Amino acid sequence: MTSPSQPDSNLPLDMIIFGGMGDLAMRKLLPALYMAHLHGNLPPATRIISTGRQEFDRNAYLNFVEEHSRSFISGGNFTDDAWRSFLQLLEFVRLDVQQDELAALAKVSRPGAERVFYLATAPSLFTTICDKLAQAGLVDSNARVVLEKPLGRDLASAVEINEAVGKHFAESQIYRIDHYLGKETVQNLMVLRFGNSILEPLWRAPNISSVQITVAEEVGVGSRAGFYDSAGAMRDMVQNHLLQLLCIVAMEPPASLSPDAVRDEKLKVLRSLRPFTLAGIARDTVRGRYIRGVSGNQEVPGYLEEKNVPADSSTETFVALRTYVDTWRWSKVPFYLRTGKRMARRSSKIVVEFANPPFPLFPETPGGVANRLVIELQPEEAVKLQVMAKQPGSGMKMQQVALNLDLQSAFSERRAEAYERLLIDVVRGRLTHFMRRDELEAAWQWVEPIINGWGTLAEKPYPYAAGTWGPSESFALLARDGFGWVE
Repeated sequence: MTSPSQPDSNLPLDMIIFGGMGDLAMRKLLPALYMAHLHGNLPPATRIISTGRQEFDRNAYLNFVEEHSRSFISGGNFTDDAWRSFLQLLEFVRLDVQQDELAALAKVSRPGAERVFYLATAPSLFTTICDKLAQAGLVDSNARVVLEKPLGRDLASAVEINEAVGKHFAESQIYRIDHYLGKETVQNLMVLRFGNSILEPLWRAPNISSVQITVAEEVGVGSRAGFYDSAGAMRDMVQNHLLQLLCIVAMEPPASLSPDAVRDEKLKVLRSLRPFTLAGIARDTVRGRYIRGVSGNQEVPGYLEEKNVPADSSTETFVALRTYVDTWRWSKVPFYLRTGKRMARRSSKIVVEFANPPFPLFPETPGGVANRLVIELQPEEAVKLQVMAKQPGSGMKMQQVALNLDLQSAFSERRAEAYERLLIDVVRGRLTHFMRRDELEAAWQWVEPIINGWGTLAEKPYPYAAGTWGPSESFALLARDGFGWVE
């Protein structure tokens, strides 16, 4: 394992993408790198080297990029000159990482360059790739490696990957990417919490009565069915995206904004999550799976009707659960997590419900909750504080109104997409918004007993029609505590 050095902006940069012909590279990585190039956020001497098994020369590869990646750049950001200059950065190396040594890649990569290896492949290839990179002499103190999720399918496989990658890269050279941590509103949550004295004193029990975190997708599994059926919503979404959002909501103020100070506090949250018993799994978790329904004004198939999904599959496409963070700050405050595919619409949000006033001076509160902080992550990014106000006219009838912060109109600066922001962080050596090894393993330690408990209970996922908000059992989960999902 090498001793890492600080990134040197004067060195040339070789960004090497394993799986460079894949869907992720075409839809997300290359458009993000184009945007970084367009706005001058890549070092001047940058090359982007994609690897793949196709028998392509460079021209064939550039034609493939033109066909499969260009359309993912919005028209307002596209110029012919910038695109032509971006294409000049691209190279292609034919490699089958399972069969070939990396001598061809070693010949192309420049001696003395800072190397960023982006592993946009199946996690089963991470060990092989890192071993062969080291054998080819491509890993040095200036190298960094980006690991795309999912990092394992359980604790044992996550530990195995971490051990294998850690043989060649120091922890400070490893960037475990979760694109949700690159979203502007997620990063702004830190400022919202710790930069405003009006909120921080209230950010605790008993002032907060509950927290909801929803990541709803309108799409089905599509072409990912082969992967998705071996993962399910718990592994694909809860173990990483939703738990990371929970950590930011629930963490204590870090001593500084240094990467380890922030990640230390997130780790404490993960270790404070209340473990599930088998009875708790049966009571406080809901698994669902979409059936045929209407989405986007057209009929869509159910999960078991999707291509490459086994007829006897027991995989869930929806998870809802109730959990607790067992700390003084969050004592007895329920956290409700929900995620699913083929839901009513695409929506990611965090809802913080504040406790109602202790004495009901005014008539009954409409909707049951007087004050909510709603942090919308997608499709729009906004922060809304819902408060009660008097309706015009005689009497004291109340109505809920929102104090809105539209983050897109509040700032004139361009808002980078999540992958662009995180790739720039990798290039500049910023680790704050990437998962540390102990974070990843703590998340698996909490999630794995739930997955195993579902296997023991052997209950089929509850059905829900595509285009709805999930099975009715998920609404009952909140209703018994006197709450309801905020749509």
